[in-house]
Amino acid sequence: MAPPASDSSQTTELAVTRRRAAHSRATRRLRRDGKVPGVVYGGDKDPESIAVDARVLRLALAHAGAVLELSVEGETGTPVVLKDSQHHPVDGQTLHVDFLRVRLDRPIQAIVPLELSGVEESPGVNEGGVLEQITRELNIEALPTDIPDAIHHDISTIELNETLTLAVIAAPPGVTLLDDPEETVVATMSVPRIVVEPEEELETETELVGEDGEPIEPAEGEGAEGEGAAAGEGEQGATQPRGEGGGDSGEG
Repeated sequence: MAPPASDSSQTTELAVTRRRAAHSRATRRLRRDGKVPGVVYGGDKDPESIAVDARVLRLALAHAGAVLELSVEGETGTPVVLKDSQHHPVDGQTLHVDFLRVRLDRPIQAIVPLELSGVEESPGVNEGGVLEQITRELNIEALPTDIPDAIHHDISTIELNETLTLAVIAAPPGVTLLDDPEETVVATMSVPRIVVEPEEELETETELVGEDGEPIEPAEGEGAEGEGAAAGEGEQGATQPRGEGGGDSGEG
């Protein structure tokens, strides 16, 4: 069963302060003080550099829907959505945030996660198949208050060797899916591939076998002596003076 969807129409106030766009040293000092630098832009106003307490930001994003009421130093809140955020690659701490001013009566485009459920109950898994989720995020268009935290889909009926496309995903009310429904592959259920490691080639030695089937081992030093004798004979033949042979010929 898919988890209950959060109420995306709710808004949470987020209090921030103005900051001057500064060099990297000042930005590092800001982060050491527990603040997150950011920018809010869009609408009919100029971009504005802000800073927000890291803990306040974390709580606001965890309990809010898609829309935040951004209040700059006590001013009237402006509806914004989180457009982008940068995180530390090791500890995951938020390093920078971008907020976009929005109008609640105009649709905007956004990217939301796609979460699949019911995998373990599916016939494909029971037959030994492996699920591979190809698409994990979806491009959507909706009013700011209709943007869901995630889109859920139950795949407890997926069969072995079946491919799911976006066409089977039902969009929540007020949400339009922008990706191609037939060309966007969501997930596949396939038989696991078995990788066969190549066997190591074993070195074999050629053995001489007698009539009784027992291996014949050469006598100790036999091979070496034979080779030496052959070599000696060769050397003698090569160093034999030509004169002797010529003399015998002459005498005949």
